[in-house]
Amino acid sequence: MLIDFFLKCKNAGLPVSTKEFLVLLEAMKSRVIGPSVDEFYYLSRMCLIKDETKYDKYDKVFGEYFRGIEALTELNPNIPEEWLRKALEKNLSPEDLAKLKAMSWDELMETLKKRLEEQKERHEGGSKWIGTGGTSPFGAYGANPAGIRIGQAGSRNRSAVKVWDQRAYKDYDDSVELGIRNIKMALRKLRKFAREGAAEELDMPDTIDSTAKNAGWLDIKMVPERKNTVKVLMLMDVGGTMDDHIKQAEELFSAAKSEFKHIEYYYFHNCVYDFLWKNNRRRHTERFSTWDIIRKYNRDYKLIFVGDATMSPYEILQPGGSVEYNNDEAGAVWIQRFLEHFKSSVWLNPEPQGVWQYRQSISVIQQIMGNRMHPLTIQGLESAIRYLSKKQSSAH
Repeated sequence: MLIDFFLKCKNAGLPVSTKEFLVLLEAMKSRVIGPSVDEFYYLSRMCLIKDETKYDKYDKVFGEYFRGIEALTELNPNIPEEWLRKALEKNLSPEDLAKLKAMSWDELMETLKKRLEEQKERHEGGSKWIGTGGTSPFGAYGANPAGIRIGQAGSRNRSAVKVWDQRAYKDYDDSVELGIRNIKMALRKLRKFAREGAAEELDMPDTIDSTAKNAGWLDIKMVPERKNTVKVLMLMDVGGTMDDHIKQAEELFSAAKSEFKHIEYYYFHNCVYDFLWKNNRRRHTERFSTWDIIRKYNRDYKLIFVGDATMSPYEILQPGGSVEYNNDEAGAVWIQRFLEHFKSSVWLNPEPQGVWQYRQSISVIQQIMGNRMHPLTIQGLESAIRYLSKKQSSAH
């Protein structure tokens, strides 16, 4: 059985070796774990996978091989799981949906506070209480133009302004094979504007030729050492609506890491706030202060935001507007701080450009960015690179 699992990992392109597999077998033989699938998962991952960027791919292989394993979502203890059990789901007509009125931010938060104090039992299909399948702004599997999603597996209508449940995001895989080679070619255009150096590299062919012409007396010739000095800071949106664009984001991420020697990256969700992270599995325990990141990287770094900018406008403009926690300062404030620090920056958006005008949050981000938002297409990427290159060449 485990041999088949090992071969499946190999076939999936995971860098697992026979030696690592034997270590796993020895650990199993020594009974370091009990008869638990969960314990075997962590033990096998520890023995077989040495690179954390491969965890996502390993999870997929493990899930396909050991079918039937489901991850349990822990709900906030203040909200009984029974309240959120899905039993029905209303399908409202466009006319019915148009009649629903969205609460303001303050009304939404104050009303949720009251509901948590007053509600004593499960509700279903209603318009007021925390429940399922209704038009209430609080709960799961319902329909409301702007509500707080509680106890629902994934997004449906993408209208929630805050998400109660803790969600797990996965890092983008930097080893993904590019489907479009032109992404690399477009990024490569940025490098040629940042090559500089002094006359300190030995020109071996010219030195040999000059020495021969000089009757054997050594005549050393030097040429400028060419270094690729372009530096990139990439901030990437992950989770939520960005799940629809994982392939594009991974292709860009993979190409950028192969093309730029000096590249740094961090993740955010929907909008940047007071902290970012580098590992989505540890994003609640290993956070990086946004102020520290701004101070750490020089102004000559090329700043590239990657995100669909699709969210509630509250998340950009309102303190406490984050879907996950109560941020002290609005996301727009943090975006502006990045723009003021770095000399050149762009935003790459994987959403089709034709829908931008219908998304209020995209318009808000565009305005903050000074219209430096480009679609994540070959043409859009080339346009963004031209802008960054222009700023680079003017700096020299």
